[in-house]
Amino acid sequence: MTDLPRHADVVVVGGGAIGTSIAFHLAEAGVDVCLLERDALSSGSTSRAAGGVRTQFSDPLNVAIGLRGVEAFSRFAERPGGEIDFRQVGYLFLLDEQEDVETFARSVSLQNELGVPSRLVDAAEAARLSPLAGLAGVLAATFCPLDGHAGPEAVAQGYAAGARQHGATVLTGSPATAIDVVNETVRGVVIEGGTIETETVVCAAGVWSPALARTAGVELPVEPVLREVVTTAPVAGLPDSVPLTVDFSTGFYFHREGPGLLIGMADRSQPAGFDAPTDPGWLERVTEVAARRAPRFLDMGIAHGWKGYYEVTPDHNGLVGEAVGPPRFLYATGFSGHGFMQAPAVGEIIRDLVLGREPFVDIEPLSVERFARQALRPEHNVI
Repeated sequence: MTDLPRHADVVVVGGGAIGTSIAFHLAEAGVDVCLLERDALSSGSTSRAAGGVRTQFSDPLNVAIGLRGVEAFSRFAERPGGEIDFRQVGYLFLLDEQEDVETFARSVSLQNELGVPSRLVDAAEAARLSPLAGLAGVLAATFCPLDGHAGPEAVAQGYAAGARQHGATVLTGSPATAIDVVNETVRGVVIEGGTIETETVVCAAGVWSPALARTAGVELPVEPVLREVVTTAPVAGLPDSVPLTVDFSTGFYFHREGPGLLIGMADRSQPAGFDAPTDPGWLERVTEVAARRAPRFLDMGIAHGWKGYYEVTPDHNGLVGEAVGPPRFLYATGFSGHGFMQAPAVGEIIRDLVLGREPFVDIEPLSVERFARQALRPEHNVI
């Protein structure tokens, strides 16, 4: 077991894709970093993520962050190192409402302006791109070949290993219980067995972020919302390249997972909360949608299934920034289902904020103060 350090220049709380990316980018820049994870690395939302990586967003800030993420995932084997099974098979959004077709068409124009090669396609082309998809009622679709999926746990492990190689301390099984604040100044992070002295804390604890932030006097409007996925048994004859296919009106999606498929569908009526009950008929409703949108699924056996939390904010956009008070309390949380794919860029952004540099994008619109100012940035392309 790694000894508890007495001091670190920066303490990062949270060992998922976001926290490990932040730790890596800081350590690579020569910062003395300690990463704290309450359980095992990637044991929270990261290990339950579907692994999607995309640039197809409606918010220009998310498009830029997504594009940076794709670039980083493409070079992950070189920096920080490790195999993450990044497959750029594309994302295909199936649209069966005219209003959504118009909205996605505007998003495609925005994405193209920002350098993303997404395009609007008709149902016939969608069928060629995703031969497993059922296209009844589909009016149009959007596709981007840059997008795809990768292994969330492998990404977190790769970033953590890279952080260690650059001198970071990574402590698992070490939940942070409070931020020690004296006279409006961060002095340390309290964990079982002592306090790590520091003047800079980064809260990247996902759905557990609000409770920790509150000990520093900071309110982060993040709620836990359960999502479910299943994987099928091995299926003979699956196409080698299966886009991550999304039926936008229902939130149903699938992509290839090893020799089978991973299938999920958002229950948009699911209440928030750690103790909120889930719909016992979820799989039955998934099957009903699959009959239209992935008919071969009906002949596939279920191998596994799991539940995990989305860390949701009121406008479905992440919280990234530095608290007004206490200073040097930074946060990166609330990504509402797209934290994994944005982790590489967020690591860069937080590194630059810590070091007093200008990040590659203006992240003021993602600050928590936007809610007090009624300056929400609703992201339309969320599942």
